[in-house]
Amino acid sequence: MGGTQVWGGEQPLLLPGAQRERTAPTSPRGISPRQDLFLPRSPGRMWPLRLAWALAVLGIAAGTDPTAPPPDKASIFADLTPAELRAVRDFLMGRPELGLSPSRGGSLAQNTLFLVELLPPKKRLALRHLDKGGPAPRRQARAVVFFGGQAEPNITEFAVGPLPRPSSYRPLRFKGRRTVPFAARPMTQLEYELLHRALVQATEPLYRLLRDATGFWYHNCTDRCLTFSDIAPRGLAPGERRSWFMLQRFVEGYFLHPVGLEILIDHRDPDPRRWAVQSVWYNGQYFSSAQELAERYEQGQVAVARLDEHASQLLFSTYVPRGRFTTGTPTDVHGAKVCEPQGRRYRLRGNRLEYGGWSLAFRLRSSSGLQLFDLRFNEERVAYEVSVQEAIAFYGGDTPAAMQTKYIDAGWGMGSVTYELAPGIDCPEVATYLDAHHFYDTDRPVRFARAVCIFELPTGVPLRRHFNSNFQGGYHFYAGLEGHALVLRTTSTVYNYDYIWDFLLYPNGVMEAKVHATGFIHATFYTPQGRRYGSRVQSHVLGNMHTHLVHYKVDLDIAGTGNSFETVDLSFENISNPWSPDARVVQPWLHRRPRRSECQAAFPLGQALPRYLLFSNPRQQNRWGHARSYRIQHSSHAGRVLPRGWREERGISWGRWGSGRGSRQQAPPGASRGVGWEGCPAGLWHACTWLCRVPVLNGRADPVPVPVPVPVPAGTTWP
Repeated sequence: MGGTQVWGGEQPLLLPGAQRERTAPTSPRGISPRQDLFLPRSPGRMWPLRLAWALAVLGIAAGTDPTAPPPDKASIFADLTPAELRAVRDFLMGRPELGLSPSRGGSLAQNTLFLVELLPPKKRLALRHLDKGGPAPRRQARAVVFFGGQAEPNITEFAVGPLPRPSSYRPLRFKGRRTVPFAARPMTQLEYELLHRALVQATEPLYRLLRDATGFWYHNCTDRCLTFSDIAPRGLAPGERRSWFMLQRFVEGYFLHPVGLEILIDHRDPDPRRWAVQSVWYNGQYFSSAQELAERYEQGQVAVARLDEHASQLLFSTYVPRGRFTTGTPTDVHGAKVCEPQGRRYRLRGNRLEYGGWSLAFRLRSSSGLQLFDLRFNEERVAYEVSVQEAIAFYGGDTPAAMQTKYIDAGWGMGSVTYELAPGIDCPEVATYLDAHHFYDTDRPVRFARAVCIFELPTGVPLRRHFNSNFQGGYHFYAGLEGHALVLRTTSTVYNYDYIWDFLLYPNGVMEAKVHATGFIHATFYTPQGRRYGSRVQSHVLGNMHTHLVHYKVDLDIAGTGNSFETVDLSFENISNPWSPDARVVQPWLHRRPRRSECQAAFPLGQALPRYLLFSNPRQQNRWGHARSYRIQHSSHAGRVLPRGWREERGISWGRWGSGRGSRQQAPPGASRGVGWEGCPAGLWHACTWLCRVPVLNGRADPVPVPVPVPVPAGTTWP
């Protein structure tokens, strides 16, 4: 993991096998290099060879020993093994009608295999296997192919199987799903390489301006290089593919070092020779081309923003701790640690995780992240699936890049950028660490070490306790239970943001989903007009206002699949006091409201939710006649990111709803990929729930010495 550093105390800790970051252009958004491998691209300049993202795989290949026990039923949800990934690749590459070429090198006008991941079995078949002893569903892969070499380029998804020896494939079709146009594809290494060359050519006339104003430049640089961040969406109308590129000093924390130059490039054509610069923005002024900006600079007609001299030893954007706390308490010694005095209290068998009364299967899906299946408590299923679906970050600002920034993170391989976790910082030293294998924009599976961790965590609060006083200075008894939770964690480093994804299992049957947002803010160049959209955090840096939304899928199966949904609110009644007729009593009572349709079960984002959201099985009751139920409890809230129906808002229409439910149908694997949410959330009933949550940042970045997001959790609990 080239250039990745973490910090403990006052000294930097370098991850095992990592090298310090070299002074060379960094990978653009979403493509962080796994190793520092460089290829010469132009005199005096080196360009990183980025190892691709890929799908995370936690599966363990079954042994061939005839005496080995049969595989756990959870294995039907296990991610594809490296051998299975290679088998799918080899099978598809060998089909002449597909005409696939390697993704490395070549041109954009070719057919390439972009993604391979597990295609989960249909729920009906999975339940027949899990509950009735039926045959295991056929194991299949989901493969995404970029058909750039066709007369009408497009993106097509295929189901490939059966594994481990695939012999057939078929297109995946979803209700209401239209063909994905080629211009809407995610970025690839190849396209970034070609865009780098385009920027080298575009910025060459600006050498003197960049050198004089920033001390850095883009073309033919050595140790004072500029890099770029690219912005999405890539255009203002369907079919466009033109991106704004924001130039930054390539130093540690380069996200906080914009230089005031932004360039718009049209790169829709598969032939990069036809790409063109359409607009240039510098320090509040627009220009038709880089040449015009250079000429007007030479004529003294440009307001130049001269940046402070770069001081590598005092760089404000590093993670090196600076300053001292005024209390004088020690900061150069280790803090509290998690320990397991009598060993682990959880068990991991392949992709089956067991803890206390909990049992579940899990996988790490490259298109979105952690996905849990067959969640049971004391052998009774609580949920068939709980998974991360999507995360978005929508911004506002004064610069063209800022006002265009509306990131849909699954489009950047959110589940595949699960880089190595540092023991003692990202997870406790005693945690169990699992590797992952990815096949995303690559020609072979790539191993990511320590991509997932599992550990038991003291909550610091008793699960329950009571001190029974005798009110005479003594007590009758004290009773208490320690509070613990099992944590399943991974991270997604999506460009500047590091999302920390947690699922927590509590011994009382509560499950909690949390996401923490940390990393660096997505900053833009400061202009006086920018104060309308954020806070000034350094001399030439604006921390832009933005909103994060996170989308979860929760398919509850409480004591069976026939569940119903109701809300419970508190109402008040004013009644005559039965034991004092001349007085009145005002008291609360439980107002239950069944939600029988999808529209009744959908709650617009920003509106107050009912006090209790209950999923029940009316045919299964406890000993006192109450329906077996689970409650969903939200602990974070956000407003809408855009007015309803606006251009970009239609692409994330799930964000209109804080919570939605529907009848379960076979749906595409992702929130922002073809699922209709126009009136009420469509798809999914028998208590399949879609939750929209805000992780932490909603508004602005404050001017602190190092403006980085603090990982305050936001989450949803299923008690």
